[in-house]
Amino acid sequence: MSGQWHQLTKEEVLKRLQSDPLRGLDDKEAGERAKRFGLNELARTPGIPAWQMFLNQFKDFMVIVLLAATAISGVLGEWADAITIMVIVVVNAILGLVQEYRAERSMEALRQLTAPEANVIRDGGERKIPSAELVPGDIVLVEAGDRVPADLRIIEEFNLEVEESALTGESFPVKKETGVISGETSLGDTFNMAFFGTVVTRGRAKGMVVLTGMATEMGQIAGLIQTAAPEQTPLQRRLAQVGTWLVSFCLLICFLVVVVGIYRGLPAYQMFLAGVSLAVAAIPEGLPAIVTVALALGVQRMIKRNAIIRKLPAVETLGCSTVICSDKTGTLTQNEMTVRKAFIGGVSVDISGEGYEPHGNFKMDHVNDEDFKIFMEIASLCNNSTLQRGSIDVGGLFRKIKQGVRKTWSISGDPTEGALLVMAAKAGVWKESLLKEQTLVHEIPFDSERKRMSVVYNKHGKSVLYTKGAPDVVLDLCTHYVQNGKIHVLTPQVKRKIMEGNASLAENALRVLALAYKELPGKEAYTEEKAFESSLVFVGLAGMIDPPRAEAVRAVYTCKRAGIKTVMITGDHQVTARAVAAEMGILDRKNELVLTGVDLDGMSDERLEKVINKVAVCARVSPKHKLRIVRALKNKGHVVVMTGDGVNDAPAVKEADIGISMGVTGTDVTKEASAMVLADDNFSSIVAAVEEGRGIYDNIRKFIRYLLSCNVGEVLVMFLAVLGGLPLPLLPIQLLWMNLVTDGLPAMALGIDPIEKGIMSRKPRDPGEGVFSEGLSWRILGTGIIFAAGTLGVFIMSYISSGLDLGIARTMAFNTLVFFQLLFVFACRSEHQSLLQVGIFSNKYLIIAVLISTVLQLSVTYVPVLQPIFKTVPLQLQHWMVIGTVTLTPMFMGTLVRHVRLRAKERVMYVKV
Repeated sequence: MSGQWHQLTKEEVLKRLQSDPLRGLDDKEAGERAKRFGLNELARTPGIPAWQMFLNQFKDFMVIVLLAATAISGVLGEWADAITIMVIVVVNAILGLVQEYRAERSMEALRQLTAPEANVIRDGGERKIPSAELVPGDIVLVEAGDRVPADLRIIEEFNLEVEESALTGESFPVKKETGVISGETSLGDTFNMAFFGTVVTRGRAKGMVVLTGMATEMGQIAGLIQTAAPEQTPLQRRLAQVGTWLVSFCLLICFLVVVVGIYRGLPAYQMFLAGVSLAVAAIPEGLPAIVTVALALGVQRMIKRNAIIRKLPAVETLGCSTVICSDKTGTLTQNEMTVRKAFIGGVSVDISGEGYEPHGNFKMDHVNDEDFKIFMEIASLCNNSTLQRGSIDVGGLFRKIKQGVRKTWSISGDPTEGALLVMAAKAGVWKESLLKEQTLVHEIPFDSERKRMSVVYNKHGKSVLYTKGAPDVVLDLCTHYVQNGKIHVLTPQVKRKIMEGNASLAENALRVLALAYKELPGKEAYTEEKAFESSLVFVGLAGMIDPPRAEAVRAVYTCKRAGIKTVMITGDHQVTARAVAAEMGILDRKNELVLTGVDLDGMSDERLEKVINKVAVCARVSPKHKLRIVRALKNKGHVVVMTGDGVNDAPAVKEADIGISMGVTGTDVTKEASAMVLADDNFSSIVAAVEEGRGIYDNIRKFIRYLLSCNVGEVLVMFLAVLGGLPLPLLPIQLLWMNLVTDGLPAMALGIDPIEKGIMSRKPRDPGEGVFSEGLSWRILGTGIIFAAGTLGVFIMSYISSGLDLGIARTMAFNTLVFFQLLFVFACRSEHQSLLQVGIFSNKYLIIAVLISTVLQLSVTYVPVLQPIFKTVPLQLQHWMVIGTVTLTPMFMGTLVRHVRLRAKERVMYVKV
């Protein structure tokens, strides 16, 4: 084992690393140690350098054949052709390099954004920093769901258990303590250390970083860890299959062109070069790169909208989503809890104040001082949050993305606990003051299964248990209640009255917690949880409001328009959940069923599947219920989005088609199980991601339609001309040039086309739908036929009218096909709207790309030095009138017909409404 840290006492470790358990390191010292020890990360396989990416562009079989043909041209003395072809091939390679490099950089940026973070104490304050910035001597805080960010020596713990299967292969969690281990021991028996890469499954702890990066235990075996291959989306895999088929088809056609041309007596060398050039131009070799770029750029846009994609296939699946199962607290609501009402000693209390400001009034009838004091003590001490002045440094990723508002007071920790702290502070009961008189000796953390949290404090020599949790759960543990400073037996009548008070608070959309306590006889009484979480004394209820996010309410209605069902999932009381769901529009006539955890426990899987389509709210549920809900929805054919934050949510998040974890409150384990992370924990960001996912898929279809239509047109022009006994309408050099000016910049610009208006008014896409669905393949073929007919028509007409002048005919055919494609790119911008509705100038990048391609095409037509290379001649006005008429007519007629058809469809829909 690396180092002997387990054999040292806590004090010896702190002294050796010159750190303070309360203040941690200061930033200056941390910076110096970072220079000395390096980044806290495992060594990674270096990426492919740019020069190698560039050389890889020449490994394509057809490019190699073309280069061989170019060499033959040089040997035969055709130096102009050889040099020009080489220049075009190199420019194409540069474009390929730019696309590939940009995609790689985007993916690397994404990996940086999703890098893990750690809670550290530096300069006396708690903050989040990227785990890579940890150095030996840092004081780190971990809790259930966190992945241990470095090798830590435990110096403080509360029921800490760590799952170490990544290191030891043992799947059962290991109990951790702070004591010293004498002598050597195995890795699995080192109970006072937490190792890099292992997962905290229970409790919380404070540890000191003793080893980082490759010096950790995980670093010692890093050479055995395989780097995962880049994950491809289903669309990319389907396109790879389509690409294989297209290559075979294009090669067959090109071979036929060569054979027929030679049979007709055309020069074998010219036909060979023409065949190879046609293959290079016709095969959509840029398609995979452009798909990757479109996905990468779409992911970058999602990041700006607070949705961070961890798994690329999620981008594609988002557009198919039919159900979003969302947590209520913090996702649909603001997650800024404020206690509005309390029930203390049988008396109702109204509490004023806003947010986390510890200022407000208590409006109430007489409440016994002792009852009031113990209620506020429990609220303060059964609590792991802290109330502090100024804003919290959320660190790393979320510091870059989250747009927060600076406030005078803020909460570090859980907002629900924060609300209790603020309430107590309004009453003049401050946690810091209580901690001077009471010492924490034991804690059982809250989890979603237990629905409660308990702590034991030493108070004036006595052990006192404080508990808070769900009212029904806590009340079941109580045998007594306090009123007017005295303890009474909890009778069924009193219990019923308390639950009526709970229901009254919940009906007002308040989240309710019950508070209780108990004096313990001694330490032996809390060695087992069940032994001391019983026979409690009920003190009161706290009802807090977490208002719905205004943007989340709008997002719910957007989902309805988009054919996406929203299901609220919460641990709150059924009445509270129903009130919030109704306010947000989630609960309506179509989706009116509210299920509780108890209901789910009493249902078979078959019964749940029968009613799941009507379920709008699931209240009082645990993580195991979430998993059943996901499976039931998937079995009914839904594409399910599921949110989660706690470690126990990970199975449901992983089971969903798209698992989403919370960036602010989510645990490391849930983030790793998820396909997407919300930087702001906001429901509206999920809907924004769905919109972006639909837009990305639309853009991919757009340039598939564009590229393949152009390629089909080029192949048909050459094939039909050779088949019909015509001279070659396009020369090899012209085909290669056309491939450069039309398949490059315009196609890339389509990949970043703005999202169409009304995209969220469509129904979700069927996940089994092919990329050529809705008649796309027929539209591609039809467009290719129009291109071929128009180009060959211009070629034959100009060839005859010019007195069999091949120079004029080829130049006109060359420009006709190029401008057919440059105009067609605008028609590809939407499959659901006309060009007039989309707006010609709404994609400035496309305008620029087409203008650049136009200038380049006119240059090879009119610049004298380029004319002999590309075998062109200058065209006159009458030539351009013919080209303009032929290329603009299909575009104009298509736009007009589509516009009229869409307007008629809109009028029919309006009449129906």
